[in-house]
Amino acid sequence: MSKIGSEENPLRVAIVGAGPSGFYAAEHILKDGNLHAQVDLFDRLPTPFGLVRGGVAPDHPKIKSVIRVYEKTAARDGFRFFGHVKIGRDVAVEELEQLYHAIVFTVGCETDRSLGISGEELPGSHAATAFVGWYNAHPDYADDEFDLSCERAVVVGNGNVAMDVARMLALTDHELRQTDTADHAIELLDRKQIREIVVLGRRGPVQAAFTNPEIRELGEMEDAEVVVDPADVELDPASKAFVESDEADKTTRVNYETLKEFSQRQPEGKKQRIVLRFLSSPVEIKGDGRVESIVIGRNQLVEEGGSLRAKDTGEREELACGLVLRSVGYTGIPIEGVPFDERRGLILNEGGRVLDSHNGGHKVGHYTAGWIKRGPSGVIGTNKKDALETVQNLLADVESGALLAPEKPSPEAVVELLSERGIRYVTFEDWQAIDEAEVGRGEPHGRPRVKFVRVEEMLETVGEKLAG
Repeated sequence: MSKIGSEENPLRVAIVGAGPSGFYAAEHILKDGNLHAQVDLFDRLPTPFGLVRGGVAPDHPKIKSVIRVYEKTAARDGFRFFGHVKIGRDVAVEELEQLYHAIVFTVGCETDRSLGISGEELPGSHAATAFVGWYNAHPDYADDEFDLSCERAVVVGNGNVAMDVARMLALTDHELRQTDTADHAIELLDRKQIREIVVLGRRGPVQAAFTNPEIRELGEMEDAEVVVDPADVELDPASKAFVESDEADKTTRVNYETLKEFSQRQPEGKKQRIVLRFLSSPVEIKGDGRVESIVIGRNQLVEEGGSLRAKDTGEREELACGLVLRSVGYTGIPIEGVPFDERRGLILNEGGRVLDSHNGGHKVGHYTAGWIKRGPSGVIGTNKKDALETVQNLLADVESGALLAPEKPSPEAVVELLSERGIRYVTFEDWQAIDEAEVGRGEPHGRPRVKFVRVEEMLETVGEKLAG
């Protein structure tokens, strides 16, 4: 048989997960002019784009414009999208091995890390991932319920997701109705009784993980003031030395200057407050049948092994609240048939090549990219370079012949398999029909789109388009 990657024997790649990493991996493979390749991109949802659709805050439309890049990839020869197909349920990984030369897992980190404190399981205590999915119309969270009738909410975490969650809780109805926030979320947020949102960071302002635009936005809201205690921006000697050194990047310096400016602001009489607190960790969530308060521990920074670590001082404070949203990191979910590093919550890999075990070699034909490869870090663009590393290793294996030997490499084989099982998969053209319908629903209201929340609605829309 002719060499893999030739016109007679094109490289067949299955990519599992249609978020940024999946599209970047597809782009890197398909743009290689010396390679004949066919890429099938699978996602368990009928909609592509992963966290760009279901994770980016609705009031950040510019970030979502990266979708245009992915649409260009989808238009390339050799690309196909199979939405509404869950690998591991509808099709086993072992079955993909019989259809493709290589499989790239780009499923992201789909669940949250827990706080590990007493009371975390009480009603009113939620993962930020659930809240984000709920207001972004993600089908997984369509039926979730959030009680916003309390006066104070507490957000635990100091990254961009924590900032997004705090901001979304404080947006006015006017601000929300200019976005593609889910209708059910707009209605509930408009009725909220929350007047104060407290954001807890376990370390100091210099160690915060949010980026400049996310923190700056908190100071520019229609009806919410941002509050920082001046004492919280007084740095310990080690943090002061760091922020003044060449080691500190521009993001850190600008964040700190922004927080100092917030600490000097005078109240303007707005209805809501977003209070940013540092050196504060949740110790316990209390309540009789639901969240009623949170116990906060005061930390101090200590130098350990060349880095600053938050150490509990033993000082405690109890704060009344009715809603706690934890945003302390994401972790991956294992896929049947794929080696997994339980400690790190990632697919076991080296440079994107999946490993058989911690001490084992490359699991031939298996690759990974994105958060499930390296952990939940960086911005959307970070995934492009990350995917490139994986694809370069995959292409090196094409050259050496270290790939799978599928029994049915024909492009029709996977279509036949799905048809035999009665699985209604969604093509990219089908997605475009869903997209068109959502945009059409938003136009009369001056909104970018009104999203479908349920998979059934999406499939019905595609059915109507086909019938038409």
